[in-house]
Amino acid sequence: MIFFVVLARLVRGHVSAFGKTLAVACLASMCAYVINDHVLKIFFGVPGPADVIHGADHSFNFWMGADHSSFPSGHMVLAGAFAGVFMRLYKASVWPLSALLLLAAGLLLVGDWHFLSDIIAGAYLGTSAGILAGESWAALQIR
Repeated sequence: MIFFVVLARLVRGHVSAFGKTLAVACLASMCAYVINDHVLKIFFGVPGPADVIHGADHSFNFWMGADHSSFPSGHMVLAGAFAGVFMRLYKASVWPLSALLLLAAGLLLVGDWHFLSDIIAGAYLGTSAGILAGESWAALQIR
């Protein structure tokens, strides 16, 4: 998506406000995902549902995690950060994006990919990161 926004800028000479928001949302979600996978999951070290089924304790194992650990949910961090930018910059998108995030959370829970605690933490972290990125972007815009 970022490539296409840059390509549009090169071809047309400008990017729409929506295009800029889309680029910021993509960057925010990628950054939040990387921080989650390479810092938070390793710090908390909570095993996933499949590991718990095979005998692992569902508990914090500080500094013993890996990027495939379960807490916080990387899926929700990625989606929440993307949605958070749009929620901050386009107020009308709050309810539709909240509904989509709730649907994604339900699917992650029903599909046994994450525990409810993983989903809540990932949604909170991701949405907070997205809102922060959107707020920062809004503050940088010349009015």
